[in-house]
Amino acid sequence: MRKIAIQGLIGSFHDIAAHLYFEGDQVQLVCCSTFEEVFAAIKQDPTTIGMLAIENTIAGSLLHNYELLRDSGTTIVGEHKLHITHCVCCLPEDDWDSITEIHSHPVALMQCRHFLEKHPQIKHVEAEDTAGSAKMISEGKKRGWAAICHAEAARLYGLKVLEDHIEDNKHNFTRFLVVSNPNKADLLRPLMEANKASIVFSLPHEEGSLSHVLAILSFYHINLTKIQSLPIIGKEWEYLFYVDVLYDDLTRYRQSIDAIIPLTKDFKILGEYKDGRQTM
Repeated sequence: MRKIAIQGLIGSFHDIAAHLYFEGDQVQLVCCSTFEEVFAAIKQDPTTIGMLAIENTIAGSLLHNYELLRDSGTTIVGEHKLHITHCVCCLPEDDWDSITEIHSHPVALMQCRHFLEKHPQIKHVEAEDTAGSAKMISEGKKRGWAAICHAEAARLYGLKVLEDHIEDNKHNFTRFLVVSNPNKADLLRPLMEANKASIVFSLPHEEGSLSHVLAILSFYHINLTKIQSLPIIGKEWEYLFYVDVLYDDLTRYRQSIDAIIPLTKDFKILGEYKDGRQTM
């Protein structure tokens, strides 16, 4: 049994990603209102695993989650890249001619903007969660209301799908990180299969400090797949750099890490794990 803490409700994209990543395992969800609660659940029970979104191919990075991850003391043990699809759904007795409002998370509404423009008579209402909107309509018997969510959430809450795959961009993916208590990490990730790492560091105010680090990674044939800078609160014009790298030689990767540590400050490995598969 896997105990997984997610932000959102049953039927949310975090739920779907968790079940796909741990496909074949029994999963017990711990549904949290915020990402802070996800990390609190892991701290309270070290056997709990966290699943959190970190970036989307359209909306970009979830910057606050980088800070939470670094401060939490958890370790990244895996990742999953989920294809994001949206449907519009309602109570079985409703149809297009009776719908007056569509409820969903602001990002989901944004990702379906072109579809919504075809229905200018329907009011758009922002909510905290896609699956939560479906649950609210189902449990509250909200006639005339519709939700934008994943089709699986519509099925779970007994709603009728009016139209599926309404997202504007069909190449919409969200990358989720799987995190755990460091003492439990080795049970969840075979390190010899790892080919990806997430690291974070700051740099001295010296000319070319970042380029020197990147040059070393290049020298060791380490593929940099993402770099994200965030300001350090209380230190004007100083930044933390969150970097993801891919490698095919563990020894060469570790040599590159040994080489860049003396050039950085506050260096930390957030996790070493296997590059996640992409599901449609």
